[in-house]
Amino acid sequence: MPNLPDVVLWSIPAFVLLTVIEVVSYRIRPDDEAAGYEAKDAATSITMGLGSLGFDLLWKVPVVAVYGAVYELTPLRVPFLWWTVPLMLLAQDFCYYWQHRGHHVVRLLWASHVVHHSSRKFNLSTALRQPWTGATSWPFYLPLVALGMHPAALAFCYSVNLVYQFWIHTERIGKLPRPVEYLFNTPSHHRVHHASQGGYLDRNFGGILILWDRLFGSWTGETVRPVYGLTKNITTYNPLRVATHEYAAIARDVRAAASWRERAGRLLAGPGWQPRPAPTAAAETAPAPAAPTESPA
Repeated sequence: MPNLPDVVLWSIPAFVLLTVIEVVSYRIRPDDEAAGYEAKDAATSITMGLGSLGFDLLWKVPVVAVYGAVYELTPLRVPFLWWTVPLMLLAQDFCYYWQHRGHHVVRLLWASHVVHHSSRKFNLSTALRQPWTGATSWPFYLPLVALGMHPAALAFCYSVNLVYQFWIHTERIGKLPRPVEYLFNTPSHHRVHHASQGGYLDRNFGGILILWDRLFGSWTGETVRPVYGLTKNITTYNPLRVATHEYAAIARDVRAAASWRERAGRLLAGPGWQPRPAPTAAAETAPAPAAPTESPA
């Protein structure tokens, strides 16, 4: 394996420069309809991003150990060559789609990913609002390691995917030419993903390619202007609360659950899952309606 760079770390100066340019663009050409920037919100997003770098170092220790063990056990090997790199990026992006989709439909996973959706703004600083519990993602990429992708190559592809997604967190770019919009994830597609309207919820999970959403029925195009944030927004800029608020909500719901089935649902069903209400006594004892009789000829 070559000595691969940490693409995210190398991209930080570009992140800062592009964010400054976007802030200045709002000063020069304000847009009353766009979410724009708010100082406290942007500061929270940046703090979450910096914190995620530190926490990711901790999570990497057990994840790298598991990946390393699986890589040593598998007889398969994927060489890191000029023509295999695009294939590895494609495979990683496919797994990213399912990782991302899974983090929207399983509440325990959503508790990590909800951090990224917790801002009611949508700008380049929002891309930096990352969770501090990123260890929930690693199982989705284990098949790639089992198929012979070196863990370092997987980390490189994952970093490329994250860096690509930085620029799509903006309202300053409209829709791009149709071929681009058809194949790739774009600001228009990702605005839909961050919206909280019913028709936009849980759509457009792709990382680099939006093609996966088109193939698996989760694509929706941007029509009306999105409203960003959560269906039940949080009102804090405290990074610790932003990072943990959904875990706290899950703990409260699990403690209040009336059965083990409900506890499982609170953990493993979707974020909006509710148990079926128990039948009322009146409904249980009410006689069944009589069968209709034939009317006389």
